Amino acid sequence: MTTNSELFERAQRVIPGGVNSPVRAFRSVGGTPYFVARAQGPRVWDVEGTEYLDLVQSYGAIIGGHAHPKIIEAVRAAAGDGTSYGAPTEREVLLAEEISRRVPSCQKVRLVASGTEATMTALRLARGATGRTKVVKFAGNYHGHGDALLAEAGSAVALLDRDSSPGGVPGSAGVPPTAVSETIVVPYNQVPTLDDTVACVIVEPVAANMGLVAPAEGFLAGLRAVCDRVGALLIFDEVITGFRLAFGGAQALYSITPDLSCFGKVIGGGLNVGAFGGRADLMDQLAPLGPVYQAGTLSGNPLATAAGLTALSLLDHQAYEQLTATATRLAAGLESALLGAGLTGRVPQVASLVGLFFGAELPTDYVTARATDERVYAHFFHGLLSRGVALAPGAYEVMFPGLAHDDAVIDRIVAVAAEAAQATVVERERLQ
Repeated sequence: MTTNSELFERAQRVIPGGVNSPVRAFRSVGGTPYFVARAQGPRVWDVEGTEYLDLVQSYGAIIGGHAHPKIIEAVRAAAGDGTSYGAPTEREVLLAEEISRRVPSCQKVRLVASGTEATMTALRLARGATGRTKVVKFAGNYHGHGDALLAEAGSAVALLDRDSSPGGVPGSAGVPPTAVSETIVVPYNQVPTLDDTVACVIVEPVAANMGLVAPAEGFLAGLRAVCDRVGALLIFDEVITGFRLAFGGAQALYSITPDLSCFGKVIGGGLNVGAFGGRADLMDQLAPLGPVYQAGTLSGNPLATAAGLTALSLLDHQAYEQLTATATRLAAGLESALLGAGLTGRVPQVASLVGLFFGAELPTDYVTARATDERVYAHFFHGLLSRGVALAPGAYEVMFPGLAHDDAVIDRIVAVAAEAAQATVVERERLQ
């Protein structure tokens, strides 16, 4: 039997750091990553046969549960007709129509291959449509690894920029200062002052890459108003929140209409996909109709559109009620587990998203989010993992309970969390 350690050793010889996305590494929590062999519903099994109740769910790309039979069958049928054509397909039209139906602000939609590609192109479109160059983003919001947005970007980047200065400073080597010289970084949950040089404001309407930080009352409405006042475009990055929080995403949940929206994850049913959409007059600035160029060989891939359409078909209003109820049960149970063990922590929740913060006060921005105790998180993470519950191996991610997490699964996770919390307290006291 191949072990996780053996595979990780092999991986490090041919893959930088042994992982193909840094968020999968265990550098911030210690130990060896588990290598997944298969998954079903709320569970994954590693190559050693160990079973985990999974709250990672491909970082939100899975919402109906792993290997959902309807999605598997849709992908199987699509693959039988070919995997890529470089030509238009009917399902591209159907997926764009479904996004527009659920999100009225998206009068037109362009499909791409990833969330990063969606945000990069939305920025280009905003600059091209306004003739302006400056971009405003919020500290701790992650919008993919495009150069212009990789400043104070939260998530795994927090491990790189822990000691960086605030503002438009690259969050990665290889990104020249000129790439972010037109990027203005401001605190989350504070409405910035804008002028007529700003092309757009891009925001995670619910911040989910610095742990989970909800928008303060009036924040999103304030962004809409200030953008309108100076003629800037408002971009909602709904790669995580889109079709997870509500039928129409965060913009439906908070009743705020952005000019452009970016999507990913859920709309691919677990396959590579991204999309962005907005008002027809803006979207028609894209080639081949307009001067803003974007292209992609695998955009609207037939397997991804098949999976995405099927995933969305699972998500009616009743499904969102179920998702929110599941998340509420999980959040309450985890907070009770921490309290019962004497661990200082908070478990924020927004609809079906659940966070985990080790500190006394709920964070409201990037500065307060980074006050979480990463050492305690690492102990708690391993306490859960050793007992068969998988969280993301980083303190700035969120949990993604889905339709496959029934009450029995949630109750088991909470019971394990109580044991892990007690073990964390013991370990912390031992090290003091």
